[in-house]
Amino acid sequence: MNQANRRNFLKTAAMGGTLAGLGDLAFLSRLSPVSAAETQLPAPTVQLEAGLEPVVRLIEETPRDQLLEQVGARIRNGDWSYRDVLGGLLLAGVRNVEPRPSVGFKFHSVLVVNSAHLAAQSSPASQRWLPIFWSLDYFKEAAAKDVAERGDWRMAPIDDGALPRPSQAHQAFTAAMDDWNDGAADVAIASLARSAGVNEIYEMFFRYGARDFRSIGHKAIYVANSYRTLQCLGWKNAEPVLRSLAYALLMHEDSNPRTRDDEADRPYRRNLELAQKIQGGWRDGKLDDAATSEMLQTLRTGSNDEACDLVVEQLNRGVSPQSVWDALHVGAGELLMRQPGIVGLHAVTTTNALHFAYQTSGNDETRRLMMLQNAAFLPMFRGAMQSRGKVLDLNVQELEAAKVDGDSGKAVEQIFAEVSSDPTAAARSTLGYLQQGNSAKEYIDAARLMVFLKGNDAHDYKFSSAALEDYFKLSPNWRNLYMASSVFKLNGSGQRDNGLVQRTRNALA
Repeated sequence: MNQANRRNFLKTAAMGGTLAGLGDLAFLSRLSPVSAAETQLPAPTVQLEAGLEPVVRLIEETPRDQLLEQVGARIRNGDWSYRDVLGGLLLAGVRNVEPRPSVGFKFHSVLVVNSAHLAAQSSPASQRWLPIFWSLDYFKEAAAKDVAERGDWRMAPIDDGALPRPSQAHQAFTAAMDDWNDGAADVAIASLARSAGVNEIYEMFFRYGARDFRSIGHKAIYVANSYRTLQCLGWKNAEPVLRSLAYALLMHEDSNPRTRDDEADRPYRRNLELAQKIQGGWRDGKLDDAATSEMLQTLRTGSNDEACDLVVEQLNRGVSPQSVWDALHVGAGELLMRQPGIVGLHAVTTTNALHFAYQTSGNDETRRLMMLQNAAFLPMFRGAMQSRGKVLDLNVQELEAAKVDGDSGKAVEQIFAEVSSDPTAAARSTLGYLQQGNSAKEYIDAARLMVFLKGNDAHDYKFSSAALEDYFKLSPNWRNLYMASSVFKLNGSGQRDNGLVQRTRNALA
């Protein structure tokens, strides 16, 4: 689509309201646009500027119905930058919202920060404040729930005298995490935060985030999201984030998991041994669509052991790990099609998190483990879905593409109208739109705007950020099917506006 047609599409959408008020975002010009550079850490050695405590305190103490006005005033005056607000939002969350009894529910106020940041990064400069303002409001809602449910939990100060020596902190941390010991892990990670590098710390967290299936993938999601947000904020304020993360990963029910054989822990224990059976040179394999189809069939009907065994067998016979990941992403999307609910959604976002850990880790064994754990988790997600109700007998590979007529702008409008009324038709239209060579970026931009204007829940941001990002991680032969499956949890133009745009407009008036 050429630039003139693209401008016409946006103008038409704004005038007709098809994409629900794109033309009404001009009020954001009252704030300084967020440059792309502000959403990136300029250099590995650059740390977050000092002085975040006042930002955090204002977010904590300001009533919900006044927070957007207070933050907007400071941004307009030049007192706070994008990074200040993002950092204050994350730290307010980890300091005030407990990741227990589950690493989910109200704790999404922390988990969603990176998703909002990713949405901001991928948006035009004039729109980058919208997801951040949404997250500010959502934090206040979650903090109120935490007070009601947990009695105003607040992260306690660390006992500096209890910290292990820097030379002993790594060993102390792994021992505490292996023993599921909250107190020992807390002081050990604080010592590491002050003395170790980010890579050393997150190599451990990648594994601990993936070692059990409790909280339907939220542990792995928190590992990936915290790492990515700290890449923007810098390491200076990492200590409370890392303490919160360690505490979240040690969440469990009943007695110490180390002393029992729980279903949530079995895949990791088995995969530690299975990973050793993957032969050297496993990354040298070739793309193989037949192997991807074979893996998808196992994910539909097989056990987690069978899925993991097949990963090893395929890699050892020369299949590219990319073909395995194609199956894992498409398999997660198919689960969402079969039951468009909370469990299927987390199959997608967990796969996004584990693939991120795979791509980020510098440890060969950790990378093999991330792939194996993802293969184990998807049949477990399928089982969790079955306990919640009917799981439709659908095969994403049998989805038929629908021909879309007219220019790409009108096609996108029609698709997002269908998302609200007939998701299956929207999935077919999405597949047809992409197979006909239309712009994936234009489609993704519209999907993201729908989240800004229609999204009411943290999962709208978490899911869309993961699914829209992962489209480009898949091989060309599989990415269109994956995008079509994501339609079942994207926001449509027929949904009611979330009110955030109007509230933000009023806050900046």
